[in-house]
Amino acid sequence: MDASPSDPSAVPRKLPRRPASALAEKWTRVDGVDVFYRESPNPPKDARVMAHVHGFGLSGRYLLPTAERLSDEFHTYVPDLPGFGRSGRAKGMLDIPDLARAAVRFFDDRGIEKATLVGNSMGCPVIIECAHRYPERVDRAVLVSPAGGVYNQPLRRAIGQLSTDAPREPFKMATVAVPDYVRFGIPSTLRMFRSLTQYPSLQRLLELRIPTLVVLGQRDPLLPHAHRIDEIASQTDSHVLVVLLEGAAHAINYSHPGQLAHVIRAFMDDKPIANDPEWPGHVRLYEVHRGKHHPPAQG
Repeated sequence: MDASPSDPSAVPRKLPRRPASALAEKWTRVDGVDVFYRESPNPPKDARVMAHVHGFGLSGRYLLPTAERLSDEFHTYVPDLPGFGRSGRAKGMLDIPDLARAAVRFFDDRGIEKATLVGNSMGCPVIIECAHRYPERVDRAVLVSPAGGVYNQPLRRAIGQLSTDAPREPFKMATVAVPDYVRFGIPSTLRMFRSLTQYPSLQRLLELRIPTLVVLGQRDPLLPHAHRIDEIASQTDSHVLVVLLEGAAHAINYSHPGQLAHVIRAFMDDKPIANDPEWPGHVRLYEVHRGKHHPPAQG
């Protein structure tokens, strides 16, 4: 159904002039809001479903390098959540629980009963909330550079962290991120930041009862040091596997898609976390923590 011009949540339902990846680009309408998403064009029969959840102020476009590498093995979806990217805005400002509900309603619309969720930055608290509130809908969780909490407070500290991170990311990342941030706007940024930093991400993460992979960039200024995360994760018998990627900063899904896709495949099949000898010398994976209840590596 096309959006009515009188509908304040409506956006022009136009596809990008040039496809950003090999994934099919589509529109749907969920709870009265136009939602733009990308999907595997020819997913394998009976393939496991995998949905990629974007970060703060961004669309799903910067997740495509990793999502595309996995789209031939998994039935892949990359939605722009309501209020982000090309998708329309819901009435009122969304917070983390609202975004989790919006993600689940998108799954309802697409007929997805259960999925593995792969998130970056703000997408990680959204996934954690999905698993907390709708545990029957989440098979596994992949949390890449999870943001939020006291480490990113107050706003001026978070801005400083982002400023430190920016030159550590590929230059082309700016061509994707800047238009998304401008579209998202300053008022939305302030409201969303408040919700993100007040959400109890760590507490909820350690309460998860599904296999959970956390991938951290060794050069990410938005997160505590990996050893501090190991120290915190070791306080409880969790289902969490923590992996450190040497040489990476915050936007790992964009900057290191080959390495991230590699570790996600290993996680999905409970294989050992191993380095590929073809990788450059400055890129290595390290297993930092494996929770007591995380599935053991097979073979």
